[in-house]
Amino acid sequence: MRIVAKLAVVAMFVALLAVPKSSASPRAVPMQAVAAVLMDVGSGEVLQSRNMHERQPIASLTKIMTAILAAESGKLDAVVVVPPCAVLVSPRNIWLSPGENITLRNLVYGLLLRSGNDAAVAIAYYLAGGVPAFAAKMNERAKELGAVNSNFVNPHGLPHDDHFSTAYDVGLITRALLGNAFLRQVVSTARYRVPWAGRTYDRIWHNTNRLLQLMPGADGVKTGWTRAAGRCLAASATRQGWQLLAIVLNSPDRYGETRALLEWGFANYQRVVVVERGLYLGSVRVIRGDPPSVGAVAARELAWVAPQGRSLAVATSVLLPDYVRPPVLPGSVIGTLCVSIEKREVARVPLLADQGAVHTSWWWRLRHLAQQYVRFLDYPLRWST
Repeated sequence: MRIVAKLAVVAMFVALLAVPKSSASPRAVPMQAVAAVLMDVGSGEVLQSRNMHERQPIASLTKIMTAILAAESGKLDAVVVVPPCAVLVSPRNIWLSPGENITLRNLVYGLLLRSGNDAAVAIAYYLAGGVPAFAAKMNERAKELGAVNSNFVNPHGLPHDDHFSTAYDVGLITRALLGNAFLRQVVSTARYRVPWAGRTYDRIWHNTNRLLQLMPGADGVKTGWTRAAGRCLAASATRQGWQLLAIVLNSPDRYGETRALLEWGFANYQRVVVVERGLYLGSVRVIRGDPPSVGAVAARELAWVAPQGRSLAVATSVLLPDYVRPPVLPGSVIGTLCVSIEKREVARVPLLADQGAVHTSWWWRLRHLAQQYVRFLDYPLRWST
């Protein structure tokens, strides 16, 4: 790969982010929660924190990971037979009966809205055959997400000495949930109705997250409480397409503190688009290709957060090969855009071919040369007229 310096592009990005500087730092929100974090959902940047890497019991925030594994299984429409052991878990439940048939999709709604412990166990048995095997899957997925200070032993979050996480890790896991369209819809739902077999009426589950009603733009995520964990909340809100996420663990006022964090974030930070989707960043030669070169464009938008009244130092470099060989498919990856902010690499955006290219056969090239030769011979004749 060759490194191509795109100085003009770098200058453009800096100009986009340049705003009048201010020496004053945003005053942090006073917190009483034992641990907390405010995070930009898009970039994962931490805007404010308190003991965010300190291990804590997280109660039913555990179910965020359970829901992720259920959604990622690809079996949401499968019918689950409720095992007898699921209905024995207390205290929160969605009124399941042993042997009852219910879709995995509806179990996820019951899990996240009403915080059903019976739903959590039913999911664990369906996807992994039991709680220990499912907990192993939870831990594996947590490590993939970067949540390295977490350990799960059950799918619901009932107290156990070896079951813990951190505010930061819960933030990473919740970002993954919010990246899933189905789960994003679930956690923003205030009320859900489910048919109840053998009854003349339906189950109705109300979301335990009251922030959905208390704060404009609130759209998730999950409550949690045990005596050991205290009152916990993972809460998200979106304004003008920009989503922030607040996690509080063991808070005396979980709704007030999460709302204060989210409001503080929207008031003191701004979302800035660093790379626009489809931005042209160069071309690559196609050996014996038609066309002889293809453009390289950004595969996705990259946005970052900056304090109000401050600028960010942004630098970019483009990694492109000297050439590619046909065939080249439109939208195939042909390079990488490296983006650094404040001298720290924060992202690598794939660069895609803006069009396809096919291989030129010997016959095609011979015909092309003949056409060029005929044009050459014809040129003086056309000039003389």
